[in-house]
Amino acid sequence: MTAASPDRRRLLTAGAAVVGAAASAQLWLPTTARAAGSTLPDGVFSLGVASGDPLPDGIVLWTRLAPDPLNGGGMPDSAVPVEWELADDERFRKTVRRGVAQAQPEFGHSVHVDVRGLHPGRTYWYRFRSGGQVSPTGRTRTAPHPHRKGGSLRVALASCQNWQHGYFTPYADMLAQDPDFVLFVGDYIYESSPSATAVRRHEGKGEPYSLVQYRNRYAQYRSDPDLAAMHANAPWVVTFDDHEVDNDWAGEIPQDPDKQPHDAFVARLTAAFQAYYEHMPVRATAIPNGPHIRMYRRLEFGRLARLNVLDTRQFRSDQATSQAGAQDPSMTMLGADQKEWLLDGLRDSPARWNIIASQIMLAETDLQLGEGKLWYYDAWDGYQVERNALLKEFTGIRNPVVLSGDRHLTMISDLKEDFADPESDVVGAEFVGTSISSSGDQDQAAFHAQWDPLKADNPHWKVIDAHRGYHLFDIRHGGIDAQVRVVDTVLKPQANASTLAALRVESDEPGVRVV
Repeated sequence: MTAASPDRRRLLTAGAAVVGAAASAQLWLPTTARAAGSTLPDGVFSLGVASGDPLPDGIVLWTRLAPDPLNGGGMPDSAVPVEWELADDERFRKTVRRGVAQAQPEFGHSVHVDVRGLHPGRTYWYRFRSGGQVSPTGRTRTAPHPHRKGGSLRVALASCQNWQHGYFTPYADMLAQDPDFVLFVGDYIYESSPSATAVRRHEGKGEPYSLVQYRNRYAQYRSDPDLAAMHANAPWVVTFDDHEVDNDWAGEIPQDPDKQPHDAFVARLTAAFQAYYEHMPVRATAIPNGPHIRMYRRLEFGRLARLNVLDTRQFRSDQATSQAGAQDPSMTMLGADQKEWLLDGLRDSPARWNIIASQIMLAETDLQLGEGKLWYYDAWDGYQVERNALLKEFTGIRNPVVLSGDRHLTMISDLKEDFADPESDVVGAEFVGTSISSSGDQDQAAFHAQWDPLKADNPHWKVIDAHRGYHLFDIRHGGIDAQVRVVDTVLKPQANASTLAALRVESDEPGVRVV
């Protein structure tokens, strides 16, 4: 994927705002198809449109019909036909694919169209129509040809968007940077109860537990205009962390098992996963099976990059609470099947860059000044044996780069073969992206007073910071150029953005350096 031309960039704002009012929209399909569902309430496309999981020949197109989004959706309890159209141009003069999907009530009237037979490395525009109403126009892009070795790929890394902590202002800057796709590594929603002192108050009266409650929470988040615009202008690759369900859950264990019995938590997982599927542009392989959902998967971007998307929640052992627990060899983050899948995909990769999307931080965090270690257990530090084995595997993998979230901080590190040995080899690089809004506008002086003294105990850290924002990567054959993009506030609907730091990862030279 090549960098966007000025003409392509000028389409961004228009693409987010188009609502399909052109007269030609009336001519999509025969009158009989248009008449179906014509009595739907106004505002069925209130949640916008999205696309995701690009393939060289395919893309997932998403919408959800919800005229009353914060009250269960407001749709009739019946299937509704939804017309969709994909075109080579934003005015839909050259349609390349079209069809009718059924929005089913059992899936919240969400629509997931898995379009195939497309050209690689191509930009397309799409829209939906139902009940005489037309959706906003979305723009998307397929992955490069499987055998393409050159070109470039622009990726935005995002995570942790807490509605109550601030506006999602970093997405306005991300939109202007025009990434080929957005990689979102967890905490799309927060399950916390409404707070009277929040910047923006959560809907509802408490934490979500039922399917309708989770649907309402997702609908509220989808109403953020900057988030909606970013979804409408680039494909997303998503995975979840803990707050899409319950803080710090692991497997089928909640954070507070004394208050959430097993059966009740399984029911909560079932509701949360279904709502997640209903609101994400993912394929049918992610349709949940009760309290289980298949989220780890692999995407190819020519011979330039292989992306391994992990699930570090469903298969993990319950979180360690001590140093001894963190060093227990039975502790697993991935589970046996996912671990084997990951290692096989790394070992046989034809790609120059092997990227791992991990919800939580892989590099060590030593929180104890001076002698000894005090680890951050809700990360790979709490699963030392499995983490160390994975890092040893990195010695035989070409250009491993880990992209993570969760911490609400920018933490960019060299990955060491053995963090217990400061002299061990560097085997890769990790970028822990900061949050979109979670933790709000932090006191930067207080942050550095707390964290800067720990740098001596964590010499692998290259950049640590507590501004809100995201990371932007330009991936090319010879290296990755990374930017830490930050905003000056998330407490207001608009913000100023800037580059806090620029970094470089050279091909076949493990590690990362500040430019």
